Amino acid sequence: MLLLICLLPLMLVLAIWIKLDSKGPVLFKQERVGRNGKRFTIYKFRSMSDDAPHQMATSEFDTALGYITRSGQLMRKTSLDELPQLVNVVKGEMSFIGPRPLIPKEKNVLRLRHANGAESLAPGITGLAQVRGRDEVTDTQKANYDGEYASNVTLRGDLLILVETVLAVLARRGVHDGKVNNK
Repeated sequence: MLLLICLLPLMLVLAIWIKLDSKGPVLFKQERVGRNGKRFTIYKFRSMSDDAPHQMATSEFDTALGYITRSGQLMRKTSLDELPQLVNVVKGEMSFIGPRPLIPKEKNVLRLRHANGAESLAPGITGLAQVRGRDEVTDTQKANYDGEYASNVTLRGDLLILVETVLAVLARRGVHDGKVNNK
C-alpha cells in the first residue's frame, strides 16, 4: 500500500500522458488466471490502441507494433505499464514475486503449472521465468521455472528475483512485441 501511495504521482503523470496520446481508457483490464485457477481482472496501463485484440497474449500477435501507442512504447520498454498491478497486490489477487498470471486460453502452460504445483501460488508482478528470459522462453520452460520457484519459495530467492528484474528491465532483456519462434 505504501509503495502504491509513493508511486501515485508517477502513475498520475502516466495516466495523463496516455489520455493525451490516444483515445480510450487509461487502464487496460484483462481476465487472468490466478491462484488455484481462480480468475481475476488484472490492471495495467493501456499501452496499445483501444482496437487491439484484448483476449490474447502480446506474444501471439504477428506484429504488435502497429497497435502500440507512443506512450506505450516507453511504458512497455520500462515495464511502467505494470504499475497498476500494485492494486491487484493490495487486493490479494497477486504478489510481487510469483508465476506471471496468464490469460485463460494459455491452456498448455496452465496445465503444466497445475501438474508442477505452481498453480497454488499467487501470481506475481515478476517471477523466475521473467528473469530467465521472459518472452524468449518456451511454454515448457516457463512452466518449469514456475514449478522450480513454487518448490523453493524463500525470502532470499524473492529478493534475488527482484534485483534481477530491475537489471533485466534496465537492460530490456527478453522483451518482444509479437511472436517469437520458440513456442
